[in-house]
Amino acid sequence: MNKWIVIAFFFLLAINVKAQEAKAITLKFKGQAITYTHFNPSNEQAWWLGARYLPQLNSEIQHEKSRLIDFEASANVYGNLSFAGFDQIESDGDLKPYRLWARYSTPQLEIRVGLQKINFGSASMLRPLMWFDQIDPRDPLKLTDGVWGILGRYYFLNNANIWMWGLYGNERAKGWEISPTAKGQPEYGGRLQYPIPLGEAAFSYHHRLASVQNPFSSIISTTDVPENRFGFDLRIDWALGSWIEASWTRMETDFKIFDNQQLINLGFDYTLGIGSGLYVAFEQLLLAYEEKAFAFEKPVSFSLISMSYPLGMFDHISAMVYYDWKNRQTYNFVNYQHQFKQIYLYAMGYWNPANFSMPTPGGGNNMFSGKGVQLMLVWNH
Repeated sequence: MNKWIVIAFFFLLAINVKAQEAKAITLKFKGQAITYTHFNPSNEQAWWLGARYLPQLNSEIQHEKSRLIDFEASANVYGNLSFAGFDQIESDGDLKPYRLWARYSTPQLEIRVGLQKINFGSASMLRPLMWFDQIDPRDPLKLTDGVWGILGRYYFLNNANIWMWGLYGNERAKGWEISPTAKGQPEYGGRLQYPIPLGEAAFSYHHRLASVQNPFSSIISTTDVPENRFGFDLRIDWALGSWIEASWTRMETDFKIFDNQQLINLGFDYTLGIGSGLYVAFEQLLLAYEEKAFAFEKPVSFSLISMSYPLGMFDHISAMVYYDWKNRQTYNFVNYQHQFKQIYLYAMGYWNPANFSMPTPGGGNNMFSGKGVQLMLVWNH
């Protein structure tokens, strides 16, 4: 972590913006406190209690020539208790950085260095381009760990924009990755977004060395192999919103069986004129891991329909239904939200198969197998 603080410090010196020339310097502190209880009799640990706190400090230095330097530092402090019975209690917790970055920006340029969230794409729930985050569409808070790196974005006057990034020190698997990144190896990539009639199209690319375990060896051994990732997404807003998002990952291994990963998402959304407005979104995901690219010999296919409706100024209800076409299984999730000024109450329920097989980044979470409920209180200050 210290290496990135040093990098950010020298980066800010290099841009030659003197503090005495600043129009204004601001400092803001805010935070989010979360507490929850989760009950699922299907799990070995049937009852969970947890708390999380995300303190956040932001500072801005506004330059008179429309240049801005800003910083963000936040932490993720959490603890959980799980109960299989009053005589079987397990606990875990951690304190780690959540965001830690410095940014220099002008009206057309942005450069950000440090621990940050990088995400993009047209899809909103089953996202093939979830390369660097692990946002669960069922999570109303959209929490996700960040990545260490540098991100540059340039915005053209015709609304096109180009991204370039370099990552380092992110050895754990991210997004849809099935293998971690080789230790001590950098990653890099970029993205070009371009406006088209009624929408926008984009191409993305990422390269890294993956640390792949030999599936045919009885001895645990890993090999560092090059991995190239290609992405395409397109969104058009006409009559209703529609999009396509796709990702192809190619690894050059000697094992062949998982050399190609393909994900394709087709979706649309629309707000129906019912009452206060019923928002409906549908996505279809096709996922395949195979030796030969684009063969789709044994694909996994998932459909998802999401609906949300405002019940009033302070109440909101939403629901998601996933369908697994291969196993003919349905996953159901509903969330009710109520706002008390700075405090939000979330009451969530789910009814899923006991053998949880829905493809999710990071290996999924079997805490949501079977039937269960979760209550969560969130205080924003």
